[in-house]
Amino acid sequence: MIIGIVGLGLIGGSLGLDFRSQGHRVLGVSRKPETCERAIARGVADDASVSPNFLRPADVVFVCTPLGVMEAVVDEILSHLSPDAVLTDVGSVKGWVMQAIAPKWANFVGGHPMAGTAESGIEAAQRELFINCAYVLTPMATTPPEAVQRVEDLARSLQAQVYCCSPEEHDRAVAWISHLPVMVSTSLISACHSEADKAVLELARKLASSGFRDTSRVGGGNPELGVMMAKYNQEALLRSLYAYRNQLDQAIDHIEQSNWATLEQALQTNQHQRPNFMH
Repeated sequence: MIIGIVGLGLIGGSLGLDFRSQGHRVLGVSRKPETCERAIARGVADDASVSPNFLRPADVVFVCTPLGVMEAVVDEILSHLSPDAVLTDVGSVKGWVMQAIAPKWANFVGGHPMAGTAESGIEAAQRELFINCAYVLTPMATTPPEAVQRVEDLARSLQAQVYCCSPEEHDRAVAWISHLPVMVSTSLISACHSEADKAVLELARKLASSGFRDTSRVGGGNPELGVMMAKYNQEALLRSLYAYRNQLDQAIDHIEQSNWATLEQALQTNQHQRPNFMH
């Protein structure tokens, strides 16, 4: 199969590495000639170009650009695709994508591989990034079943766990377990830096270890991705932030009132609930 990848960063680059290892021919497209050169050198793509016409032979095209430029990129490449080509994306918000992008191409399948690292760019691409990760597909009633099957087969070949749901269900779910954690994590980092005593702040930095590292990791990621989550999933993210703020207010109240029994009960409940979100 010939696979086109538009956007050769962490996700696009990692897809290219894995698909090439399976024997597919990968054609990469990037706005920067140096990224194209690096993609070929790293084995991300068999060939790469800044020209969208490069995608014409592709059977499946993955759009791996940020949400903020995705619509413009899709508009640019559509006239260069084979009429039978399947187009899919990797965006972390699906409601907006299915409204803005899906109507432009009959064989469009919304997708979201839920994998990544704190790094970005072509140098961050790595093999086997998607093993055991969730790969969500959000087809509509008008999406051709054969197009969905083609993307699903490719996702399963990455050893990802494939889930199908509506765009709205996807966006509400990821607001809780992906977008909210980014906002909470970055707020934690900001709160720590609000310490006015420089000696205490420096000591905190020296003492920070696994607990702080784990809870601050996603807040230290790509700022552009965080903004795109908030902008394109605003309603669902706000709903989850309000609910989280309510939980913080309850914790503050328990501590202010020295209500240790109630606080312990809440901690015990959440201790038992956490495994339900772990796989």
